[in-house]
Amino acid sequence: MISQSLIGLSTYALFWELSDRVPNPLSLAGAVDRTRELGLGLLQICDYAPLEAWDDAQLAELRAHAEAQGVALEVGTKGIRPERLRRFLHIARALGARLVRSMLNTPEPDTFGGPGEPGHAPSPAEAIELLHEVMPEYEAAGVRLALETYEQVPTADLIAVVEAIGSPSLGICSDPANTVAALENPREVVEAVAPHVLNMHIKDFAFARQDGWVGFVYTGAPMGEGLLDYDHMAAAIRPAQNSINQIIEHWLPWQGSPEETVRTERQWTETTIAYLRSKGNA
Repeated sequence: MISQSLIGLSTYALFWELSDRVPNPLSLAGAVDRTRELGLGLLQICDYAPLEAWDDAQLAELRAHAEAQGVALEVGTKGIRPERLRRFLHIARALGARLVRSMLNTPEPDTFGGPGEPGHAPSPAEAIELLHEVMPEYEAAGVRLALETYEQVPTADLIAVVEAIGSPSLGICSDPANTVAALENPREVVEAVAPHVLNMHIKDFAFARQDGWVGFVYTGAPMGEGLLDYDHMAAAIRPAQNSINQIIEHWLPWQGSPEETVRTERQWTETTIAYLRSKGNA
């Protein structure tokens, strides 16, 4: 069986290049071009707020550009309110994306649909009710929804929601780095979610003591130099065998200047691509 697993680039791996902290920020079309320059065939547009307001003509133009470059697209947002999930289902279909990544909670303030809307942190029971309403539409469209592991929702609750829905189109986006802030063990999280994973976010992470003698900083690290046990994660989830795309992200702090930050961001990306290719899991 030929694997359909891809190594992909997230807009989070281009976080600073896409931001207004640098001269001439990268556009989404530029992000597609950068993905192809790196020899990758997948870009996940994740939490990129302007995308929510794009009309169908803009989406069609981006899709045509990505297809011309041989780059497939995935999209990501936060929250499970039906209007948000339906909007991103529409965006996914317009872009030819087969996967939407989201999270159970919507941050405050939620600007989707208008300024000043409150954030949303559904209980597991409410989350199940909301997803029951929307998932038939995802199933009919052939688009999968992957809910990400992160510190605001216990992993056991996330798994319970996914299992209660019982849809092959609903699963989990595995990112063990996120769960450390909730004092969950990354290895245990990976093992628990493995049967439900549809998408993987790949970033390394590490602790460093703050200046002085009190406290620590939890941040990103170059791939292979931090605390991520990639070999364990790959063995548990088996991305190649299960056709699960691995999406490169970074938690890169500002490096003092736009030039040095972009240089480091690009270096981390190249390091991660080489690392993943050396493992042969895609």
